[in-house]
Amino acid sequence: MKRRVLGKTGLEVAPLCFGTLSLSPLHGAFPLQKGADLIKTALDLGINMIDTAELYETYPYIKAAMCERQSQHNGAVSDVYVFSKSYAVTAADARSSVEKALRETGLDQLGGFLLHEQESEYTLKGHREALDELVRLRAKGLIRSLGISTHHIAAVRAAAALPEIDIIHPLYNYKGYGIADGTAAQMLSAIAQAFECGKGIYGMKILGGGHLCGEAEARLREGLAIPYFSAIAVGMKSDAEVRLNCTIAAGGEAAPELRQAVAATERHLLIEDWCQGCGNCVKRCVSKALRLNDQGKAEVDVRRCVLCGYCAADCPEFCIKVV
Repeated sequence: MKRRVLGKTGLEVAPLCFGTLSLSPLHGAFPLQKGADLIKTALDLGINMIDTAELYETYPYIKAAMCERQSQHNGAVSDVYVFSKSYAVTAADARSSVEKALRETGLDQLGGFLLHEQESEYTLKGHREALDELVRLRAKGLIRSLGISTHHIAAVRAAAALPEIDIIHPLYNYKGYGIADGTAAQMLSAIAQAFECGKGIYGMKILGGGHLCGEAEARLREGLAIPYFSAIAVGMKSDAEVRLNCTIAAGGEAAPELRQAVAATERHLLIEDWCQGCGNCVKRCVSKALRLNDQGKAEVDVRRCVLCGYCAADCPEFCIKVV
């Protein structure tokens, strides 16, 4: 994979970033060795950027993969960059989060640390103390870069205007699934603005939280061709999926058996615990596969669900995923 420079950070990254949420207890709940093996395969195939978060609880997978790569093949890890995030508000929160990430991954330095799920200039102001501490930690060399992750166009525009921010990790897919405050076109415009301001951009949810898996290859190729993205974080659950996506990211043509193996991957609808019970998805589902349970949360009848993904378009909280 040909590497790209991530904004003004000086970091050269492969266009495909390994998103570890798919391994975490929140999603796949992978056994440690199985998850570590997937990450190591990705590193062996040229990926050198790993996305995680304090929330995901995937630091042990990363540590195991990095240790195995070093010991088995004398594989270099100095050019592998781990990016993490947390909901830190205070300086102490930010410092604790970075120290935890370093300790639990076994690294001396992170590629970057982000304020998780920022929404606007107002949430950035509310996290100002944490942001200032990240600036200090960057100066100390504990992190190479700092920034935000977001599902909000307003946050992309706000972060673009802050000179201390190096990195923006925005949600984008052509359907606009998960964008909280506008359309896909509006988000892409904000991303372009941030890129012009010199921000390093690595995207997320190019497959719409799994809802675009049926057209995954086309959407991944399309996303990788967007000039503003240095990389795109993608969650991967199998060896075949890692190999297929790495082939695509390298500009190659995937073998039919890889495509078949990925297409055969069993998937299901996941409704996150932050569901607000608005009922929009229930009304949208023509298969009658969704209902509100006694706790007022949406739940799925797997016997009826056809994984069409239409419900995601009507979920204001983006809490419905295909995993």
